[in-house]
Amino acid sequence: MHEEYFLKTERIGFGIWRKDDLDQARRLWGDPQVTRYISRNGIFSEEDIKNRLQTEVLNQNRFGIQYWPLSDLQNHELIGCCGLRKHGEHDYELGFHLRPSYWHQGYAEEAAWAVITYAFETLQAEVLLAGHHPENAASERLLKKLGFRLKGREYYEPTGLYHPSYELRRS
Repeated sequence: MHEEYFLKTERIGFGIWRKDDLDQARRLWGDPQVTRYISRNGIFSEEDIKNRLQTEVLNQNRFGIQYWPLSDLQNHELIGCCGLRKHGEHDYELGFHLRPSYWHQGYAEEAAWAVITYAFETLQAEVLLAGHHPENAASERLLKKLGFRLKGREYYEPTGLYHPSYELRRS
C-alpha cells in the first residue's frame, strides 16, 4: 500500500486510493467475507471492484474524501478502508470495511474515531450518518459505542434491504 499517510493513529496509516490500486482493491472487496453485508448477493464481481475503486477516486477528487485505505503501520499491510461520503452540505456518512484478519482487534473503532475527529474538526461537519446491514451485529455495537443514535431504517439499494440508520451530531 502507500507509505505516505495523510492521517495516522497509533496503529493505522490512512492513505488515498488511486486508480492504479486495483490489486489492493481486489484484496479488500474481492473477499466475500468483506462484501457479504454490502451487496445484494454478498459478492463483488471484478466489475464491481473496479467501479468501487473508481467511485473512491472520484470522491477524493471531487470532495476530498473517500473510504480511505488503511494500512498497518507495523507491516504496511492493507487493513481495509474507513472514511466518509458526502451527504448534504455539511453532513457526511461514515463507513468502514475491514479484512477478516483485522476483525475483533479494535481497528475499526480506532479508524472510526480518527475519521469522526477529522470530519468534525477539519471538515466542520455538523452531522455524521451511518448504517449497517440488519444482520451485522458487530457494526451495530460499534456504531452505538461511537455514540451514534438510531434514527430509523433506510432502504439501501446495493443490498435491497432496509438498514438501520444512525446519526452523530457535533457536540
